[in-house]
Amino acid sequence: MHGLAASSGSADGALHIAIGIATTGRRDILRDVFPYMLRQHRLPDEVIICAADKNDVDPAALDQSGLPVRVLFSERGLCRQRNQILRAASNADVVLFLDDDFLMAPSYLEEMERVFCADPSIVMCTGTVKADGITGPGLAITDALAVLDRQPATATGETSPIYNGYGCNMALRMAPVREHDLAFDENLPLYGWLEDVDFSRQMASHGRIVRSARLIGVHLGTKAGRTSGLRFGYSQIANPIYLMGKRTMSLKHASAQIARNLAANTIKLFAPEPWVDRRGRFYGNLRALADLARGRLAPQNILSLE
Repeated sequence: MHGLAASSGSADGALHIAIGIATTGRRDILRDVFPYMLRQHRLPDEVIICAADKNDVDPAALDQSGLPVRVLFSERGLCRQRNQILRAASNADVVLFLDDDFLMAPSYLEEMERVFCADPSIVMCTGTVKADGITGPGLAITDALAVLDRQPATATGETSPIYNGYGCNMALRMAPVREHDLAFDENLPLYGWLEDVDFSRQMASHGRIVRSARLIGVHLGTKAGRTSGLRFGYSQIANPIYLMGKRTMSLKHASAQIARNLAANTIKLFAPEPWVDRRGRFYGNLRALADLARGRLAPQNILSLE
């Protein structure tokens, strides 16, 4: 049995920690995943949820958790919604952005606090994802819990430098965010693909970005509420080129992303995975390349597709 009762751990730690969740069109998964936050040894000081519509949240489920929860609303778009959370987190020392389908091991917040307290030079920390449903058809909550239950009670391992955090579990030290007025780029609309890379490289100017082997989680990779294949395929070309122009993504990383996605969408076009719209992504890639040739390429163009 997977217990949901809150542990005896207190949220009165050295840091004020807020969890930020941006959600759109995924009411059921948010309702089902949210109670597992109570398994944390160290509970969050607050949870800030930003939704695009009142029907995206189940108030009764949030109230039953007993956690201090604030629900905000914003125009749809991951970057817009995350910026709303940053503005609202006025008391937070650290904001941990989680996808609405991410489950943390019980020690996650406790270990995350230790990382930030131990090394003031760390401005961003991401965890170690032991299973990621985004690369397949998605994982059920029971599968995710089974993965987490197999992990050692006491996590081991060190932090290591990385190029960017992974947006499904990405913790930010708020001091540099406030001091330098950092924000997610709202020119990356809707799903905001690669927004984690862009924000990470902004943060990298002010400290270290690391992954910790002690921060364990599972990303369900739920397919509901995601951007269409055509739009996502366009973003696969447009967003890395845009970020390269901003100098928040290197030529090496951008070209590797583009080449990998073009190859996957072309090779798998006639034998696609059931959970991936390869045809839509392929045509989105072609539309973006055509716009690039005409000098019209921009991430915001996905808003006029479909």
